[in-house]
Amino acid sequence: MTMITQTAFSLRPRSRGFHLITDEVLEHLGMLPEVGILHLFIKHTSAGLTINENADPSVRIDFETVFNKLSPEDDPDLTHTYEGPDDMPAHIKATLVGHSVQIPISSKSLNLGTWQGVYLCEFRNHGGSRKLIATITH
Repeated sequence: MTMITQTAFSLRPRSRGFHLITDEVLEHLGMLPEVGILHLFIKHTSAGLTINENADPSVRIDFETVFNKLSPEDDPDLTHTYEGPDDMPAHIKATLVGHSVQIPISSKSLNLGTWQGVYLCEFRNHGGSRKLIATITH
């Protein structure tokens, strides 16, 4: 019989950038099942979630550099500007990254690779607290 549990929670506010949130997510989930799938969804259009390198902090700096080149602030071609110069670039970047990740659960742990972690990709200069929905199917 398939069981589904769902938890809504908020992450602490972070500045613009790429932030490892694996441990913070786990704090909100409690005991994981022996086996299952975690689906993690962010309820925002100017931030995203991804899985990537969790060891070398320079990866986060490089992500920020590349994403700012892809969609810079103050682009004169952008028309959605009334929420600030970082808003429309944030929407574009969030679309590129995506709003959810799925992670297998094995032996009551997230079955991530050795060098993998879950990232909050905060694309606003002051995004505030971000709301997530964690759904576990087991």
